[in-house]
Amino acid sequence: MTHPGVIAAGHRLTAEAGARVLRDGGNAVDAAIAAVAMACVCEPVLCSPGGGSFAMVRDPADESVTLLDAFAHTPRRRADLPAESVRTVHADFGTTHQEFRIGPGTTAAPGLFDGLAALAAQYGTEPIAHLVTDAVRAARDGVEITPFQHDLFDVVRAITTATPSARELYLIDGHLMPVGATLRNPGLADALELLARDGFAGSDVGAAALEQQQRGHLTPDDIASFTVIERTPLEVRVNNDRVLLNPPPAVGGALIAHTLRQLATTSWVELARAINATGALLRESNGDLDLLAALAGSPVRQRGTTHISVVDADGMACAVTTSNGEGNGEIVDGFGFMLNNVLGEDDVNPLGDEWPVDTRLSSMMCPTLIEHHDGRITAMGSGGSSRIRSAISQVAARLCLDNSSLRTAVDAPRMHADGRHLDVEPIDDPTVLDELLRTFPDHRLWQAPALYFGGVHAVRLESDGSFVGVGDQRRDGEAIVVPD
Repeated sequence: MTHPGVIAAGHRLTAEAGARVLRDGGNAVDAAIAAVAMACVCEPVLCSPGGGSFAMVRDPADESVTLLDAFAHTPRRRADLPAESVRTVHADFGTTHQEFRIGPGTTAAPGLFDGLAALAAQYGTEPIAHLVTDAVRAARDGVEITPFQHDLFDVVRAITTATPSARELYLIDGHLMPVGATLRNPGLADALELLARDGFAGSDVGAAALEQQQRGHLTPDDIASFTVIERTPLEVRVNNDRVLLNPPPAVGGALIAHTLRQLATTSWVELARAINATGALLRESNGDLDLLAALAGSPVRQRGTTHISVVDADGMACAVTTSNGEGNGEIVDGFGFMLNNVLGEDDVNPLGDEWPVDTRLSSMMCPTLIEHHDGRITAMGSGGSSRIRSAISQVAARLCLDNSSLRTAVDAPRMHADGRHLDVEPIDDPTVLDELLRTFPDHRLWQAPALYFGGVHAVRLESDGSFVGVGDQRRDGEAIVVPD
């Protein structure tokens, strides 16, 4: 029996996998699990069994909201590694280049499948082994390379071509797979089946990952001791709507809360000033918010990030944001995916080789739920590096302060202000644009909406029981309502 609902995600196949679960009677969490598994197949730069996640869940049984932290965790000890275990590469993000470190020595303990197992155990109705079947089939049969995914492969070309195993998976005749090519990954299909049945620590997948980690820091204890942590969301009231955000040690939610608390309207200048003031808070690690230890040396950005939002007719909502960093450049032997490289991202780990041992890493990622004062429920989140905070802040402000439609809030021109520098998408009203640019003389006016400004995939259960979903076109988003 169909379980009505709506899903929004960063790929058509990701959304379809979740929608199929809803059609088969699963709930919003079941659908999110299936979608995350599919994202590992069709969004491999952004989602991997070797990465981590945050999931915000609303349980309609008691209307409680919980954040499940399954993000990467640093090893318990620093090994004395050979120099070749870490190497430096550069990624081309168009407007800027960024240096990363890759290799086995950049990997923290992954938590993605531990997080999915916790979701299934606490909120799901189906075993994970059943929920990953579409993803397993897609990995074996192959998925078509979309223009957006090809561009992502190209951005991190230095990583997707870093090793013979990566080149074997992602290259055809020495070139990155072109748009329209079919990516087949039977090793990943095997990995998904084994992980769904045995988990990471107890499977051959975990054993193969540890084999790679003989040149890294992770030990069997790091894998076996990984724990999904339940956290109480941060809460901020905006125009009588309850906005629930990712709490510390993640930093994104605290920054979004700070922005929203400054706003009385969504005028362009007021929004830009609030976003810029929050950027200053991030840089200075002080202000009127208790950021706990989240800002202590960790201004955080995940560049390899995707998001999935689901809500069903019962009012269960699940917003999941995942990241693999960019991947450590080496395919886990026989299993078709990369472990994360989050210890090699200066934004996540600014301390370089002196990273703190046995520590849950911070993140800008912020799956978000809004309980509106009239009974509506919105679930959303975004990728987008440091712009995650500004993207979610702007969409949430338009939803709560302007009562904008979901489509209007997501599609509205977006901006990011930091250090008195403003990046802004095209704004039709020349008077408004002129005022904004005079307020921020140091600015860059973009010629079109761009993935730089995030990808807010959002869904809503309306007060009349109907559904709305919006996949952000900046990041190839898709939304599906069930029944459609």
